[in-house]
Amino acid sequence: NNMKRKKTADKRRQEIITEKRKAARIQTRPEIEILAVDRLVPYAKNAKKHDDRQVAAIAGSIREFGFTNPVLIDGQDGIIAGHGRVLGARKAGLTEVPCIRLAHLTDAQRRAYILADNRLAETGGGWDADMLAAEVESIDWEELESFGLDDMDLGEMMGQFDAQEADAPELKDGDRAPFRQATFTLHDEQWEEVEAAMKKAKSEGGGKSAVNENSNGNALAWICRAFIGGRNG
Repeated sequence: NNMKRKKTADKRRQEIITEKRKAARIQTRPEIEILAVDRLVPYAKNAKKHDDRQVAAIAGSIREFGFTNPVLIDGQDGIIAGHGRVLGARKAGLTEVPCIRLAHLTDAQRRAYILADNRLAETGGGWDADMLAAEVESIDWEELESFGLDDMDLGEMMGQFDAQEADAPELKDGDRAPFRQATFTLHDEQWEEVEAAMKKAKSEGGGKSAVNENSNGNALAWICRAFIGGRNG
């Protein structure tokens, strides 16, 4: 009898899972609910961390663009996706946020989706450095009041692209004489100062030169000229 009851329970459990999976496949027009922020329950085992800087950036994004991405919740108002957005909403002073309820998910689906939602946005694809630089350059950032380039860490990313540039143009052996490669060892605190100086130099046009294609080298030379000029003056 116990074996029969177990088989029946297992069969019913599998039927429920199948029904929920079918519901997930046909849920193409989910309803949006407006719920109080205090009503939403964070997932206690959420592995994704949100530091103060990111939360502040999310809050700035909400102030600038509005709350454009609904929070995903389960049948008991537990947050599936959107923990950072809820924290940002609190910081921005919102008391309600739009939500989409995914009550059809099984426990395994819900927990896997929490991981997938955070991780899939971080993997694969990458960025087109030239396209990114052109888009950043074309945006009038002064028009934005609550959100800026630094909030997305794109400035840091673009600095990484610059650091990956070739140290000298691809020239044949014997034709590299006008160029010199240089390597420096810096402490973390020194690097922060150097990086800030390089960014400032590039923002003022110091990253371009008629004799060199490497923006880092141009910026360094620009800083040196400014320093020498200041000392001589």
